[in-house]
Amino acid sequence: MARPGVPDPVLADQPPGTAVLRVQGRDVARYTWRPDLPLAMSPRPYLHPVRTLAGSTVTDAGPDSHPHQFGISIAAPDVGGRNFWGGRTFVAGHGPAWLDNHGIQRHQRWLRHSTEELVHALLWTDAHDRTLLAEERALTCRPLDGTAWALGLHTRLTNVADRPLTIRSPAAQGRAGAGYGGFFWRGPAVAETARILSPAGTDAPAVNGSLAGWVAVTGTGDAGDWTVLFVPGDDTTARDRWFVRARDYLGVGSSLTWDRPLVLGPGETITRQLVTVVVDGALSAVTAAVLADTVRPPR
Repeated sequence: MARPGVPDPVLADQPPGTAVLRVQGRDVARYTWRPDLPLAMSPRPYLHPVRTLAGSTVTDAGPDSHPHQFGISIAAPDVGGRNFWGGRTFVAGHGPAWLDNHGIQRHQRWLRHSTEELVHALLWTDAHDRTLLAEERALTCRPLDGTAWALGLHTRLTNVADRPLTIRSPAAQGRAGAGYGGFFWRGPAVAETARILSPAGTDAPAVNGSLAGWVAVTGTGDAGDWTVLFVPGDDTTARDRWFVRARDYLGVGSSLTWDRPLVLGPGETITRQLVTVVVDGALSAVTAAVLADTVRPPR
């Protein structure tokens, strides 16, 4: 376990700036906490590869079609006018455009560090090192049975700027359905054969923008069929809408803000919590619902 002021630990079998999460003696996720990425990608920590216990990879990172998407990360397209999503910025009345406005999430120090729990402090800064947000992020993993494990992600974001910060999605600027920003999972390249499950429906258009109690995606990987199940971890997160994409690429997000801006005052803090279950095998809607109830934290 690292303490504030102690050099960041690096596991001997991992590249510098990365750590691993392990379940039942198996590496199930690599966390790149100090990424080497160009500014146009809005550098940020991310989890990739994320694997089932049998070894199927259920994430993608830096694909050709959307090179700014990285595994599982927390990203926002507009925080106080800065792009923490990467790539082009949506401009109302114009559309996506390349702007010189990309932000960076910078690791500061470890608060806890083990193969079952990673907790660290980060700063969200612009390209000139001006800080907008301070974050404490916790990642945990635990086994559920011989075919499934759960990834817990908790984030606490505080406005440390001297002005209110407006957090917006493209949907808040007129791009219908594009309410992304917050937790985001980029799935592997199986969009054409993947299956969406949710109480809101069984295709991306039906689930996108919904307040469903859970969302699941099934696909096929190197070790057979897999399912990734997403469950809000608290009442606040349960009130966030889902962003779901299955055309062109596979992605699921829990959106901080959908079609209305979220204004965070100076010193104000928001928290979000999500549980992601990684399963070997294709779940049905019934078994996914049961599993969601099992992993949902008590409220």
